[in-house]
Amino acid sequence: MFRFTVTATDGRARTGVLETPSGPVLTPVFMPVGTQGTVKGIDVHALAEIKSQILLANTYHLLLRPGPELVAKLGGLHGFAGWKGPWLTDSGGFQVMSLGHLRKITEEGVEFRNHLNGDLVFLSPERSIEVQEQLGADIIMAFDECPPYPASREYLERSLERTLRWLERSLKAKTRKDQALFGITQGGVELDLREKSTRETVKFDLPGYAIGGLAVGEPKEKMLPAVELSTRLLPEDRPRYLMGVGHPEDLVAAVALGVDMFDCVYPTRTGRFGYALTDEGRLNFNSARFKEDPRPIDETCDCLACRVHSRAYLTHLVRAGEMLGAVLLSLHNLRYLHRLTERMRRAIQAGRFAEFALAFAEKRFRGKTPAWFRYALKAGGHL
Repeated sequence: MFRFTVTATDGRARTGVLETPSGPVLTPVFMPVGTQGTVKGIDVHALAEIKSQILLANTYHLLLRPGPELVAKLGGLHGFAGWKGPWLTDSGGFQVMSLGHLRKITEEGVEFRNHLNGDLVFLSPERSIEVQEQLGADIIMAFDECPPYPASREYLERSLERTLRWLERSLKAKTRKDQALFGITQGGVELDLREKSTRETVKFDLPGYAIGGLAVGEPKEKMLPAVELSTRLLPEDRPRYLMGVGHPEDLVAAVALGVDMFDCVYPTRTGRFGYALTDEGRLNFNSARFKEDPRPIDETCDCLACRVHSRAYLTHLVRAGEMLGAVLLSLHNLRYLHRLTERMRRAIQAGRFAEFALAFAEKRFRGKTPAWFRYALKAGGHL
C-alpha cells in the first residue's frame, strides 16, 4: 500500500512518487498544515484547486477536540474533514517542546495540562499511535521528544535516546497495515548526535524518515549542515521529511540536499497577518504601498487571488479587517509554495536545478546570496 520511487536526480536533489492508499504524491512536496483537521480559512475544494497533494493534521489538538473516537466514527480524517487525498498526522511530539510550560516528561510519556480547560492529558507512544490509528491518516509519526533551541548537550543526548526507545514502543503499538509509520531523528545541531540518531533510527527499516528538531530557532548556518548530514545518511529509497520548514529559501536549499517533504504553518499564518509570498520576498498589504496598484500579487501565479483580484483590492481587504483578505492571501501563499515545488520538480527532471536555484537566489537575495544558501548548493552538488 505504500511505496516510494525516485524518478529523477540532479546532484542530490531528486523527484519521486510516494504511493499511499489515498493516492500518489509527487515529491518534492509541501504539505499544508490543517492542525485541527482544517487548513485555516480554506476548504477542501480550494485546496484541490491549488493542487495540494497531502494534508497534515495534529494528534494532540484533535485528541482534545473533537476527540479521535468521533473522528473515527465519522470515517477518519478522510470522511470527517472531506479531504479524500492523503493525510499525515504528527505524533504530538512537537507539543512536548511548544507547550513546555504545560507539560511534564517521564519515560512513560508526557503529561500535558490541556491549554483549553486545564485538564490533565497524557500522551505515551502507545496512546499517540492509538489516536493516530483512529484518525486514519495514511502516514503516521512515531512519538518523539522535540528539544528546544538552545538546549544543553546533556538534554539533547537524553531526548535522543528517549526518542529511540519511544520509536520502538510506537512500532510495537502499531496495528493498522494501511498506515506507514515514519521515524523521527533528533540531536539538535550537534552533528555527532544527529549522526548517532540517524544511524540508530535507520536500523528500524521504516517506510520513511523525518528530520526533527530543526527550524526551532537555530540559525540557518547550523540548520543546513544538520540537514546535509541527515540526507547523506538516510536511505536513498525512502522519503525524507524535514519537519516544520516552510520559508521558500529554506525549501530550495533543503531540496538541493535531497529532502522530499515539508510542512509548516508559515504560508497561512503569514497570509492571516496580511503578507503575500513572492520570489522577491513578502509583500505587505497592511501598508498603503499598494492601495492604488491594479496588478495582481504575482503575474505568473494562477491562484484565485492573482487571477481575479488586484493588489489594491487586497490592500483594502487587509486594512479593513475583512476575513476575505486573510483567506485570499493564505490561498495565494499555499499556491506559491506548491508552484515552487512544481518548478523545482521540473528543473530536477530537466537536469537544470543549479540554474533554477541560482536564478531564485538572485531574485530572493538581490545579488547578495548568503553563505548558508551557497553551502547547501555546493554540498548538494550544484556549484
